[in-house]
Amino acid sequence: MKIIFFGTPQFAVPTLEKLLTRPEIEVVAVVTQPDKRRGRGNKLIPSPVKSLAVSHSIPVWQPRRVKKHTETLNLLRQAQVDVFVVVAYGQILSAEILDMPKLGCVNVHGSILPKYRGAAPIQWSIYHGEKETGNTTMLMDVGMDTGPMLLKSIIPIGLLDNAASVAEVLAKDGSDLLWETLLKLETGDIEPIAQDNSLATYAPLIQNSDYQIDWSRSALEIHNQVRGFFPNCVTSFRGQSLKVMATVPVGAEYWSELPPELQKLEKVWSSESEVSGSVGEVVKVIKGLGPVVQTGAGWLLLCQVQLSGKKAVSGWDFANGTRLAMGEIIGS
Repeated sequence: MKIIFFGTPQFAVPTLEKLLTRPEIEVVAVVTQPDKRRGRGNKLIPSPVKSLAVSHSIPVWQPRRVKKHTETLNLLRQAQVDVFVVVAYGQILSAEILDMPKLGCVNVHGSILPKYRGAAPIQWSIYHGEKETGNTTMLMDVGMDTGPMLLKSIIPIGLLDNAASVAEVLAKDGSDLLWETLLKLETGDIEPIAQDNSLATYAPLIQNSDYQIDWSRSALEIHNQVRGFFPNCVTSFRGQSLKVMATVPVGAEYWSELPPELQKLEKVWSSESEVSGSVGEVVKVIKGLGPVVQTGAGWLLLCQVQLSGKKAVSGWDFANGTRLAMGEIIGS
């Protein structure tokens, strides 16, 4: 089977890696986003997918707008491949492109469609407190993740999983699901299933305002925001910007989901009398763990934070380094 692979971020790398190991597959070319300038030196940095393709001497095409780029369109048409595989490419494909490959364009989408169509399915599924997610392979159409579905997989989301850890699991899972999909597509052993649009939900691009922590929300809502939009959620502390990168909601309903290194939290908290404070107030500093903050409903342990201009540190190191006192306010 001859394919052209469309993808850009690290999430797409395991799928391309798997395809490159299969003798039944010929990756004719890779289409990825143009190199971007990053870092202090403002150097042009290739996408992870491009780096992998170059290491395997595969032709790489990087149009700024693929559906408008005449040269790339001609190359895609002339290649006459069986399938275009699309994994987190980052551009919309036109109907002209979708009609080029013999068996169609197969996309690996990081959600259980039709839920969480759009650009950030992993982040929003965690933000909304989903207990499971997965991958869906589908035949692409001109809509936003609206094409007929081929295969699905499901993985659990733990209480302390964040967008990075879930993406890593989904990327590996997606590579396996895509391989199974291609095999069944070639032999005709797969029946595309139309999506039920009435069940669709959406996962739009994340805005800067989505990162702002509102301490009047519940502890669980803030926790889901922090891990869903990891590592970018932000609040303020003593007039400085403070990134909140990892948290744990505190309470009996969460103890069974904590790993061994956090079991201490249950013992310490259960020995305390009822604790309460104003929204955003540090109500306790737990030795070896960090500060517990009062939210609009419940308490939240800060496990990892980063002050502006500083390195990320544990909640305990933050409390020690700033001489954090009970009664201080996190946030405005």
